[in-house]
Amino acid sequence: MTTGVESIAESFARVRADGRAAALMPYLMGCFPTAEQSREIGLACARCGADLVELGVPFSDPLADGPVIHSAATSALVAGATLPAVLEIGRSIAELVPVVVMCYMNVILARGLERFADALVERRMSGLIVPDLPIEEAGDVAEACEARGLALVPLVAPTTPDVRMEAIGRMARGFLYAVSVTGTTGERVGTNEGLARLIERAASHTDVPVAVGFGIGNPEQAAEVAAAGADGVIVGSRLVRAAGESSDPVPAVSELVTRFAAALSPSSATEK
Repeated sequence: MTTGVESIAESFARVRADGRAAALMPYLMGCFPTAEQSREIGLACARCGADLVELGVPFSDPLADGPVIHSAATSALVAGATLPAVLEIGRSIAELVPVVVMCYMNVILARGLERFADALVERRMSGLIVPDLPIEEAGDVAEACEARGLALVPLVAPTTPDVRMEAIGRMARGFLYAVSVTGTTGERVGTNEGLARLIERAASHTDVPVAVGFGIGNPEQAAEVAAAGADGVIVGSRLVRAAGESSDPVPAVSELVTRFAAALSPSSATEK
């Protein structure tokens, strides 16, 4: 049976073999706008060009999330979202593409680390992102993931010193998440001028691909991030906003994902 780490590696390898500029990883909030709609959004993302999907677990105090994703999490929780419900959505999406769960540490602790990690494997999740888990406290989570073939994906930022980035890069499995800007998630007008340097630094400290997220709000920015050297492009707030604003969220998100995928296609990569 293929492990989560292997599934993620295979996805990035396919992107390279196809000559695409970078892997596309849409983010969706589990159970938003509704549980069934988020399932359909995830499946549509996979069918419209996503190489991986990042699946958010709603949490009441998400320190890394901007207003759009925070609002979606609040709506999902008010509607009764639960961790098992979100993971069942992930199970459906995982039939098409690898799914990486984004979850805050309190949710993991409330369930129990071993039980939580087992639940990810049982639902065929490939990896885990824990934005409020510092490397100094990541040992137990890293061991639990390693034992199950799950990719623990850490984050680095423009402000991360080289010594710390090296330690984080050694721990990374699946890919290394490079936060393109300081601050929370959300759409930005342009890309960070120092992005290429951030990607270069991150890549020099790890053996896994580097995916960039935060602030990517349109296909042109996605192409710029890929041109700066990123192996993967993560798009979140723009898609969550489309899901929340549309009366028919599945086609609304599908249209956007199709455009993002086109911006990273071989023809677009050749034109740059």
